Amino acid sequence: MNATAAPAYAELARVYTRLYRYQHLGAIAGWDRNTMMPAKGNEARAAAEAELAALIHRTRTDPRLGQWLEGAEREPLDELARANLREIRRDWREANALPERLVEAKTLAGARCEHAWRSQRPANDWQGFLANFREVVKLAREEARLLADDSGLAPYDALMDRFEPGVRAADIDRMFGAVRQWLPELIAQAQARQSREQVMVPQGPFPVAAQRALNREVMTLLGFDFEAGRLDESAHPFSGGVPEDLRLTTRYSEDDFARSLLGTIHETGHARYEQNLPRGWLGQPVGNARSFGIHESQSLSFEMQLARGRPFVGLLAPLLRKHFGDQPAFDPDNLYRLWTRVRPGFIRVDADEVTYPAHVILRYEIERPLIEGDIEAEDIPGLWDEKMRSLLGLDTRGNYRDGCLQDVHWTEGAFGYFPSYTLGAMYAAQWFAALRQKLPDLDARIAAGDLEPVFGWMREHIWSQASFLETPELVRRASGEALNPRHFRAHLERRYLRR
Repeated sequence: MNATAAPAYAELARVYTRLYRYQHLGAIAGWDRNTMMPAKGNEARAAAEAELAALIHRTRTDPRLGQWLEGAEREPLDELARANLREIRRDWREANALPERLVEAKTLAGARCEHAWRSQRPANDWQGFLANFREVVKLAREEARLLADDSGLAPYDALMDRFEPGVRAADIDRMFGAVRQWLPELIAQAQARQSREQVMVPQGPFPVAAQRALNREVMTLLGFDFEAGRLDESAHPFSGGVPEDLRLTTRYSEDDFARSLLGTIHETGHARYEQNLPRGWLGQPVGNARSFGIHESQSLSFEMQLARGRPFVGLLAPLLRKHFGDQPAFDPDNLYRLWTRVRPGFIRVDADEVTYPAHVILRYEIERPLIEGDIEAEDIPGLWDEKMRSLLGLDTRGNYRDGCLQDVHWTEGAFGYFPSYTLGAMYAAQWFAALRQKLPDLDARIAAGDLEPVFGWMREHIWSQASFLETPELVRRASGEALNPRHFRAHLERRYLRR
């Protein structure tokens, strides 16, 4: 875009390039806090991150941005610049709805709560956790109210809109309500069918050094660029950084290599999306990933659609023998049966893909009334247990560690995020339905080690689009229709009831 012909737009682009660099530093500071920072550094790091958040907020709310936005609307912009202007205006409006005081306080409270949670969760210390969490909830409610006042949305919708632009609780209620109707029967049918299967569990121990080497080899197979990213360890797996500097984490158990391996594959899906965003658009909002649900569609495309499919399991089996030695449980058919086992459990990140939606529905049905003030933080354990029993038949009374303390999201005030996980699963099923329609021999090509059909389709339809298109249009162009949860149900029935 010619800066002379569009001076206001050029000023906006300059500011957002600066913001991108600030956010890069913030992402690396957060990654370090979760991976390598010594424990006594937390207060200083929390203060530094809060200061940086305040600086970013001041930049996002500079009064000149409003003037430049109005000026840019009258300038001769091409389609890409218009899309970027749309995203800048959205970011500017959100930022101006929140005072700097709140942004700084929320960052500080989240950092303190998350740091304390790391020791409180293993200790099953719900009461200790509440001391910090109440402040996180109070600030999140204030944030939701201010965003709602500005946007005209309900408070929870206003928070969710930051993760899933345009999606409302009414949409989630409709989709999750339908899932609630058919999911329990599907779980029961899958378990009954699998009760007749013989499954061998791999015998450890599986040395952490061997797991690290396996993870790196599988990440390489999946196309991860180690010149632009790295894999480390943290209490809760995550992806962070920026496309040129991606930070992934996993966690290890010498008793179970699959937890780390499948978690690493999940995070690699996030990373491939980031590493393939258009390089010429980086630094501008139009160059960002479209939404958290679209982001989760990438991680779940890699972990659930691809890695737990029988063709890809055949590629993994020889790598397991290479790193851990041979054993009968590494037979590909056995691994496939093992990794598609339907077994209700306490932990969301370890859940199979059939029971996983129940974990998300549970969290959504708690965090929405929490933000809207219908319940308090103290009510969470009782509601958690009630919903675990109704959705999965499990008893979590007194087990906070494997219940309401298990996730990092609430510690940092990320309310409104959880629906993105099941939206992502729905998108991923729809992507692969479109892929298989275009390439009927997709499974045979994957089994032969040719993953380019998957990567090429994602590159063309998802990765290269970044935030150029709004989500409904991105989905329609990629798959030929709007988001259709029917594809998710069909995928689960095909894999678990008709295999």
